[in-house]
Amino acid sequence: MPCKIVIGSSGIFQAGWIPTEIESLNVIKENDWKRYVSPNEIDAMLAEHVWEHMTEQEGRKAAALCFRYLKPGGYIRVAVPDGLHPDRSYIEQVRVGGSDNNGHKVLYTYKTLGDVFTSAGFRVELLEYFDEQRTFHEKNWHVADGMIHRSKRFDGRNRDGVLRYTSLVLDAWKNA
Repeated sequence: MPCKIVIGSSGIFQAGWIPTEIESLNVIKENDWKRYVSPNEIDAMLAEHVWEHMTEQEGRKAAALCFRYLKPGGYIRVAVPDGLHPDRSYIEQVRVGGSDNNGHKVLYTYKTLGDVFTSAGFRVELLEYFDEQRTFHEKNWHVADGMIHRSKRFDGRNRDGVLRYTSLVLDAWKNA
């Protein structure tokens, strides 16, 4: 059976995925990883709205550890607030020190988050994001490969076709 984990699940996870929280698996602490798995053992990881709660340096360390513990050919699906979202109220909510006292330490764009993972050795595939011209890009992705609730398709705030709440979503692959 494949080993698939959700990092920071907040109790929300799909069947077949193992939920984790920071108290049991802090992604920047290698001893936490060693307690549960060996290098090259995990098939897939999912982290929805986790990376923005770390500094960029911590995010880079976490990406490197994910790379170490993923099997060759494995991936991590990551979603974070999108720093290029065109809605000012969205940005006010999700920015560092935002209006909802969110605990965010970084506001990523597709380029900056992509660099965090490519610098760890991953090949990045962008799934949903806004570019500098505030144009939304999307690639079809499969829910079975990791459900992102705060996405164009699944966030109820977008049900009338207006993109009120989306995430920057990417898959980072460890080459086989």
